[in-house]
Amino acid sequence: MDGRIIGFIVWALCGCLMIGLGIGAFFSKKAVGFWANIKTFPVNDIRGYNRATGKLFIAYGVIFIVLGVPLLGGQNTPYILLSVLGVMIETIAIMAIYNVSITKKYREK
Repeated sequence: MDGRIIGFIVWALCGCLMIGLGIGAFFSKKAVGFWANIKTFPVNDIRGYNRATGKLFIAYGVIFIVLGVPLLGGQNTPYILLSVLGVMIETIAIMAIYNVSITKKYREK
């Protein structure tokens, strides 16, 4: 198998892991943690919070996989910068969406 395809398969598996985390969040009974090693804040609607967080993880995984398509172009393609910069921008955007909308909507007052 060509190295480009193996690289894309590994990239896609990482994206599928994020999609799996999102699906797991949908069916969780306890509030899902977004940040590593930090307790989740008190949530007023656990089911709604978990659905919103799950959708966020699923969207992240799908966009992550799409951003990996330039890996199929070869090692020296300049389009690989789209993947690198795209993932950085996507990650910052996902954190901002979580803090601005999900945290404000579901935090217990």
